[in-house]
Amino acid sequence: MTARSFDAVVLDIEGTTAPIAFVHEVLFPYAAAHLDEFLAANADAPEVRAALALLARERAAEREPGAPDGDLAAYGQWLMARDRKSTGLKALQGMIWRDGYHAGVVTAELYPDVAPALARWRADGVVIASYSSGSIAAQQLLYRHAAAAGDLTPHFTAWFDTTTGPKRAPASYAHIAAALAIAPARIVFVSDVVEELAAARAAGLRGVLSLRPGNAPIADAAGFPTVTALDQLLG
Repeated sequence: MTARSFDAVVLDIEGTTAPIAFVHEVLFPYAAAHLDEFLAANADAPEVRAALALLARERAAEREPGAPDGDLAAYGQWLMARDRKSTGLKALQGMIWRDGYHAGVVTAELYPDVAPALARWRADGVVIASYSSGSIAAQQLLYRHAAAAGDLTPHFTAWFDTTTGPKRAPASYAHIAAALAIAPARIVFVSDVVEELAAARAAGLRGVLSLRPGNAPIADAAGFPTVTALDQLLG
């Protein structure tokens, strides 16, 4: 596959551009450790109140037994322990990470092939977008604070998160193609999750499976081409 065989690349983050270990061993624990104190200090901030309102609606619709009742901080911790894709929680996590990035306590670990691939795609006129379950703000923070490469956000044209829709729903990818104004068949979506790639394929996008060290074993690639580094998309 060469850069001229597609017009846009949509990138997952965890297991695609950033190691799963960084997300689960650095970002998630940092958010869990600071959630209570962050809410105590910032509960009246408009962006925090908006995220908490989302979280409260999600709690009201919660169906899993054992979820904490009434205490949204405890509910957030409960969701994090289950790695739930909660839009309200993701917004709060992004704010906590923002504080960590700005304080220099957190820097983003990306695979070494990511920055060169982004630069070459951009130079070739390829549209680059990010689609993650993490909030758009969290995505931008991660790419702005890459430990080895610095600010990579200028390479990106568009950002998508769970407000676009679930990552395993074909309609989400149809929405992304429409937002990019590019024919689905000219868009490549790269992810480490076969079910996400299947949803993208159902919407007409071309899926590529990311095989990185530390990713979950894949028993069946479902016919998707695989890469172990992003530069392999360049031919």
